[in-house]
Amino acid sequence: MRYQIDKKIAFIGSGNMGEALIKGITGAGVFKNKDITVTDIRRERLEHIRRLYKVNITADNRDVVKKADIIILSVKPQIIAKVVKEVKDLVDRKKLIITIAAGVTINSIQDMLGKKARIVRVMPNTPAIVREGVSAIASGNAASEVDIKMAEKIFNAVGRTVIVEESMMDAVTGLSGSGPAYVFLIIESLTDAGVNMGLPRDVSKLLSIQTILGSAKLALDTGEHPGKLKDMVTSPGGTTIAGLHALEDGGLRAALINAVEAAAKRSEELGKKG
Repeated sequence: MRYQIDKKIAFIGSGNMGEALIKGITGAGVFKNKDITVTDIRRERLEHIRRLYKVNITADNRDVVKKADIIILSVKPQIIAKVVKEVKDLVDRKKLIITIAAGVTINSIQDMLGKKARIVRVMPNTPAIVREGVSAIASGNAASEVDIKMAEKIFNAVGRTVIVEESMMDAVTGLSGSGPAYVFLIIESLTDAGVNMGLPRDVSKLLSIQTILGSAKLALDTGEHPGKLKDMVTSPGGTTIAGLHALEDGGLRAALINAVEAAAKRSEELGKKG
């Protein structure tokens, strides 16, 4: 296997998103397994990661930062300040810091590490677990184009990436970061609707999931406006327009817009608390 990046990478934190990234980069051969080290306060979690992905593990954040070229901060926003302060004296211009903590700004991390710290902020989402995620990438003033390309390589291993201004990150969090939960709620609701109409639950669930998966792939592959694709399904006086009328009457469009707005505002609040 030809590895894409010949550097040492450290993950501080190995929660669901951290594990998704580890799974993606080991599966895609982005780094050699021996060049990946993971830290966590939970020993059983570390053993799980080592067993599945054959990477190095440690409970020592300082030791792993000292040896790494790239450090991914994959801890909860509420504790990121504590983690950064623990290792700040070990971070120099040679190290690239990538943070995936929701709502935590690049400036807030640079205030702790110094203005010359190379920082890239990324907002991935949970479909990264099956390598179908989407990650938005924003960079600090000290980060280079090479740093951004590095982040793209890492996160392309678990899906797709887009480059955005950091000012857009709260909106990204509200849309794609929290968005999978909205979709799962829709899947659950469609499944219940099918059961209500007499379908067996397993059949209804499969119909719901595959309908959403296929529709998303159709939109992605064709690049057509969703409204045009919707109209392709909608015959005059037919079943679909009756269903769409019910959705509009129930406020689905407004509810989804409100959900993204509420999540984005919460992301902003978390950043201020951090």
